[in-house]
Amino acid sequence: MSSRTLPLLFINLGGEMLYILDQRLRAQNIPADKAKKDSTVAGWIEEDRRRVMNDIITTMFNKKFLEELFKPQELYSKKALRTVFDRLAHASIMRLNQASMDKLYDLMTMAFKYQVLLCPRPKDILLVSFNHMDAIKDFVKDTPSILSQIDETYQQIIEMYTPLSSGEFQLIRQTLLIFFQDMHIRVSIFLKDKVQNSNGRFVLPTSGPVPHGTQIPGLIRMFSCSGEEVARVQFNNGGNYSTALREGSFETFGDRVTKLGTNMYSVSRPVETHISGTSKNSAQHTKVNTAPNPLAKEELNLLAKLMGGLEVQKSGNTESGFRVNLFATDEEEEEALITRPDELSYGVINIQATKDQQANAELAKIMGEFTVSGDQSPSASSKGDDLLAMMDGL
Repeated sequence: MSSRTLPLLFINLGGEMLYILDQRLRAQNIPADKAKKDSTVAGWIEEDRRRVMNDIITTMFNKKFLEELFKPQELYSKKALRTVFDRLAHASIMRLNQASMDKLYDLMTMAFKYQVLLCPRPKDILLVSFNHMDAIKDFVKDTPSILSQIDETYQQIIEMYTPLSSGEFQLIRQTLLIFFQDMHIRVSIFLKDKVQNSNGRFVLPTSGPVPHGTQIPGLIRMFSCSGEEVARVQFNNGGNYSTALREGSFETFGDRVTKLGTNMYSVSRPVETHISGTSKNSAQHTKVNTAPNPLAKEELNLLAKLMGGLEVQKSGNTESGFRVNLFATDEEEEEALITRPDELSYGVINIQATKDQQANAELAKIMGEFTVSGDQSPSASSKGDDLLAMMDGL
């Protein structure tokens, strides 16, 4: 287990969360003049979207918070990490019920798991992280104070990870896969694109460019003791591979080359999540007519279509916050909460985050009541307490 995995896990999952929220906020955006004329309109204006994104990103890249995050340490438990993201999602005026937060977290984790599996080299996980960082930076390009926080994080990542060997990156990748190994949430877009089986496990492609620095498989060369090539044997590699692409940039700026980790939301289509092993709605995924996609196109399809319907309820007082529902209807949200297996329920309470002092005081009180339950040893159950305590002070 690598002690350097937590920062990459947090940044990439946070990036996926921001992609989903931004796409849905933009989809439900209404003109400001219309909102003023009709206060009952269920939506929000562009200013609300920017405020939500800025507040979440400011919290995500808080200097003291990142100092704690970048300390060498083992990964937190799944419940502790879920609690961190629940607090992060509620760092602004937005409010998510537990079922919607469950769905959001499922989409985040399955998206990043897919990206880790598709990385040609373990080191490319760093390029995936930079793609997330680049997109997050673009979200707040008009806010210099937040940009400086992100730039500092770039430097921390470069200083910590670029000197690592291939073996150390392989250990990081292995640590991430161990963390994700029991997560088999079925996502409809994965199923329709034939990159996920009905049991929730992903299908790895046997096509596309080979990793940078390698050659297309299919040739065995034999050498003598003096180093001279004496024979060649060709074999069928069983796939449709192409030559490697150029290596992406590991600097603050530059072309990352890989599309893994980029924000490619362009089309909104309903996306359902199902727990692996359930039969509900499985019939609708049986008839699929899509050709296998190259690596980049698979990622584009994933990020472009991950999110489904969303409903917003906005009260007359804009400071009271708005509710985001990641399901098409309230009934679907309630059903998802009831039918979710106990082992995947994190016991997260619903909160309403606002910016006035009285509500912030109440929010701080509620946050202080968060606990991570489960049959864990004392040392394991306390893991992540420092980071969660740091979030209480933000």
